[in-house]
Amino acid sequence: AEQLAYAGDARFEFIMLPRNVGKRKAQIAAISRSSGDLILNVDSDTTLASDVVSKLSQKMRDPAVGAVMGQLVASNQSDSWLTRLIDMEYWLACNEERAAQGRFGAVMCCCGPCAMYRRSAFVLLLDQYETQLYRGKPSDFGEDRHLTILMLSAGFRTEYVPSAIAATVVPDGLAAYLRQQLRWARSTFRDTLLGLHLLRGMNWYLTLDVVGQNAGPLLLALSVLAGLAQFALTGSVPWWTIGTIGSLTLIRCGVAAYRARQLRFLGFSLHTLVNVFL
Repeated sequence: AEQLAYAGDARFEFIMLPRNVGKRKAQIAAISRSSGDLILNVDSDTTLASDVVSKLSQKMRDPAVGAVMGQLVASNQSDSWLTRLIDMEYWLACNEERAAQGRFGAVMCCCGPCAMYRRSAFVLLLDQYETQLYRGKPSDFGEDRHLTILMLSAGFRTEYVPSAIAATVVPDGLAAYLRQQLRWARSTFRDTLLGLHLLRGMNWYLTLDVVGQNAGPLLLALSVLAGLAQFALTGSVPWWTIGTIGSLTLIRCGVAAYRARQLRFLGFSLHTLVNVFL
């Protein structure tokens, strides 16, 4: 349908592959045919603000920058309680996590819905990107994080532009959300291991960030299992575990509500329960 709508517009060229080969090979097919200095990756369910391209490309004027991403918001945030939570999750991921990483020149994952790459750098990395394996088979997940790690490994900086807004559709059901989170978790653990060698030359904060990103969910799961074991074996409620997790959640949400100047972030406390049980 998109091809038909824009068939007469000379600015666009559509590449129709014979079958669905996945995001990674589709990207490579398009990039191999392209000639521009910059490549903008946009997911099919994403709508860009009118100034996104100009704001991202302005950051790319620095030749040391290999990739840059914009801020993601949920276009369907009003659909359900889950989409509202995910919209807040995206705000935190962009304006706390990515913003802090960008402060030290190394955003660890430029998200696919709105990411711009330097073509000359991308071409150098195409072979490594295309041939990545997972458990002996071609990888079919984690493209965004892996490509970002490759950019950092090649010596480029990666940046975040909060004023470049991209609205994307987020899962509105727990089953779809679980599948998304499992893909992202596998990618985080796998590509963090591949990128550990980079941390030696980076600011100490990024090491702390990577350790927290990977150890945090595991420690949370361990705490929950220990609490359940205590209840099953002794019949006593693990109030210490509940109180610690609850307190840390309220502190985090309170800081987010203050920084965003939006009380809705206090409701993000519910997301901890979703994380614990999914």
